[in-house]
Amino acid sequence: MQHQSSLRKYLFTGLLIWIPLAITIWVLYTVVGLMDQTLLLLPQALQPTLWLGFNIPGLGVLLTVAVLLGTGVLAANFVGAWLFRLGDGILSRIPLLKVVYTSVKQVSDTLLTSSGKAFSESVLVPYPHAGVWALGFVTGQPPAALRQQLGEEDVVSVYVPTSPSPASGYVIMVPKNLLRPSGLSVDEALKYIVSLGVVAPAEAPLDQPHHLQKNTHENAH
Repeated sequence: MQHQSSLRKYLFTGLLIWIPLAITIWVLYTVVGLMDQTLLLLPQALQPTLWLGFNIPGLGVLLTVAVLLGTGVLAANFVGAWLFRLGDGILSRIPLLKVVYTSVKQVSDTLLTSSGKAFSESVLVPYPHAGVWALGFVTGQPPAALRQQLGEEDVVSVYVPTSPSPASGYVIMVPKNLLRPSGLSVDEALKYIVSLGVVAPAEAPLDQPHHLQKNTHENAH
């Protein structure tokens, strides 16, 4: 019996070591494979497999990085910036296409620029109904038209992600006085969601945001 218990212990220890490593390798392999597909955009005469005689994994990554750097350098000068503004204006005026382009551009600008504020803080929100709490992220304030329809001015937009994939979820509009501070940073909250609630942060809770401190105090009274 003790021998079987030891074997089981060693088996699970091996799984705990290899599963994260295998998944990480698989993700990297998939990403590199997808980026290598960018080589197909090159003319046939410039295909590496043609003049090298064999395929080198990772060349697509180098090509992608080179294209991104080249685009950034071009956009940094006057002529390049003018060309990108011109292209942006054209794409923003094409029916149907402009809806997709402008929406994706606004999201990417918010997520990737230093001035963006995709997730300002993590909060606890009563969802899907009162008495049940979900982790969410404050993304901003709803448009004035929506606030008028709700009859509430002190309302925020909260993104409630699904687990284990936070890339999908729901955008809900919640009065600030119903929110509670989570005590977790955005990164800690995302890690908790992705891990299905298994990985809890070891650090002490963060200070409550100022407006949530006020709401918590008001709810106490």
